[in-house]
Amino acid sequence: MTARAAPTSRVALVTGAARGIGAAIAKGLAADGVRVAALDVEARALEALPGEVVKVAADISEPDQCEAAVRRIAEACGALDVLINNAGLGMNMIRDDHFARPVRIGDIAPAQWRRIFDVNCMGAFLMTRAAVPAMVARGWGRIVNVTTSLFTMMNEGFAPYGPAKAALESASAIWAKELDGTGVTVNVLVPGGPTDTAMVPASSPFARRDLIPVAAMVPPARWLASPASDGVTGRRFVAALWPADAPPAEAAEIAGAPAAWPQLAGNVVWPGR
Repeated sequence: MTARAAPTSRVALVTGAARGIGAAIAKGLAADGVRVAALDVEARALEALPGEVVKVAADISEPDQCEAAVRRIAEACGALDVLINNAGLGMNMIRDDHFARPVRIGDIAPAQWRRIFDVNCMGAFLMTRAAVPAMVARGWGRIVNVTTSLFTMMNEGFAPYGPAKAALESASAIWAKELDGTGVTVNVLVPGGPTDTAMVPASSPFARRDLIPVAAMVPPARWLASPASDGVTGRRFVAALWPADAPPAEAAEIAGAPAAWPQLAGNVVWPGR
C-alpha cells in the first residue's frame, strides 16, 4: 500500500494511560479533537480520566488482550490511526530505593527481568503488530514508542529497564524502515531525563521540582500524532529539548535526531560492503 492523506478525524490509543506521561498525552490529544482510547492494566485508575475517553483495561504483555483491545477500539471508534506505546515498568518494581542502592544482577529475580521485558518491549511489539495491518491498508498511521535516553540504557543499576528500552529503540528503527512508504510512520519519544512520575520514587535523591514534568511530552506527542508530521519517520524526539515557543516543525528539528543512533554503526564489517 502507498501513503494517503490523513483521515479527517483521528483515533489514538495511548497505553499506560491511567496516570503520568500516558494520562498527560491522552488529555493533550483529546484537546486537539482526537478521539482517544486509554489503555492500562489498572482498570480502576482509568476511571479518573475524562468520560469521553474510551477506557480499555488490558495487559499488553498478553497477545490476545492486545488484539482484543485493538478490535474493541476499531468497533467503538471506526479505526485506529495513532498508537502511542507508553506503558512501562521501572526499576522501582525491583526495589524502591534503587537510586540510592543500584540494583545488581543478583538482586533481580528471573521473573522480574522477564516481566519488565514483557511490558517494556514485548508489549509495544504486540500492540504494534495488532495495529499496523489496518493502518497500512488505509495508507496512514502513527506509531510512537516511548523509550529512554542512551545514558539510562547504559546506566549502572538500570538493568533490565535500560536493556528493555534499548531493544524497543532498535525495533523502532527497524519498523520505520519496514513501513517506509506505506504512510505509517514509526518514531521514538523520550522525556530526556528523570521525569516526575511514579518511576522516580520519593526516596530518590532528586527534588520533584527538578524533574521533567510530564506535560513536556505533550507538544511533541501532539505533533507526531498529526498530519503535520507526515513523512517524518525513524526519528527520536527529546521532550525536554522541545522549545515551547517555536513552531512545531522547527521544534522537531531542534529536539530530533535519528532513532537508535545509526551513526554508531559505521564500523560494521558486512559482506559486500
